[in-house]
Amino acid sequence: MTRENEKQPLSLRISVTDRCQFRCQYCMPDEGVDVCKHEDILSFEEVVSFVSMLQRDFEIKKLRLTGGDPLVRKGVVELVRMLSELGIPDLALTTNAQKLAGMAADLRDAGLNRLNVSLDSLDPDAFAKITRGGRLADTLAGIDAAVQAGLQPIKLNMVVIRGVNDHEVADLLSYAIINGCELRFLELMPVGYGASVFEDGFVPTDEVRDTLSAKFKLDPLPHECGSSARRYSVTGSEGQTGSAGFISACSDPFCSGCVRLRLTSEGRLIGCLARDEGLQIRPLLSSGDVAMLNQAAHRALLGKRQDEVFNQSSSMVGIGG
Repeated sequence: MTRENEKQPLSLRISVTDRCQFRCQYCMPDEGVDVCKHEDILSFEEVVSFVSMLQRDFEIKKLRLTGGDPLVRKGVVELVRMLSELGIPDLALTTNAQKLAGMAADLRDAGLNRLNVSLDSLDPDAFAKITRGGRLADTLAGIDAAVQAGLQPIKLNMVVIRGVNDHEVADLLSYAIINGCELRFLELMPVGYGASVFEDGFVPTDEVRDTLSAKFKLDPLPHECGSSARRYSVTGSEGQTGSAGFISACSDPFCSGCVRLRLTSEGRLIGCLARDEGLQIRPLLSSGDVAMLNQAAHRALLGKRQDEVFNQSSSMVGIGG
């Protein structure tokens, strides 16, 4: 048995479904993508077993449930409760918040610590166009409910797309500060369907920061080892304060310090978002082979990209955002 102080730190993202109400422009085509059969999706018991088995060799500091949208998975509150009993210090969930207003308090009571919410526009028409049918009012209501429930900190994720929402970066930052949230600006990535809109839509982080600097004072904060975001304290022209993060997967890769693993909803273990590979771990779960599962996780962590190339054909909704 590995001693506690020798365990390798690990951040996990676990997709609980590949289904989503949205068809975001940078994620999938208008007609959507093929989804897994229900019987191929990992059960809650398999997810909990996977995490528990990894705890033998790894110190799991962060665990985030993703999708698709995890809130469309029936019973997801119970999964949160089951995972919270494993003692994960930072248990989070990423959602488009369309169903969050009626679930925020239950998620908190089940043991969820915090949320990431996708919010690409504050204009209802633009929001509906980017998401291909999403209702901005429902997402904002979900954010309000999460704030009231005490699911803090709430991080808002904005994928910046040239000619689509890049003119809104300052407005979204103001909204985040007013509502006590941290806005993270994400560079568009050439992953799956996103590769088809990358050339015209990509906006580098430096350009976003330059735009924001006209209205806000940005001061860099100490960088947390292994974090994908470069964080800044923010002060507005009227003295309002908050924080923002920039995730620059293309212009300023953070691969060298990455300690993240992803588990897709059908059980594929992925070590790097930029690599089109992965290991099906369901047989290891069925056999209960803890040693082999941990060896697979160690190998996956060694597969981080060593260049700036993205070789990922799977859709983001299929991998887990």
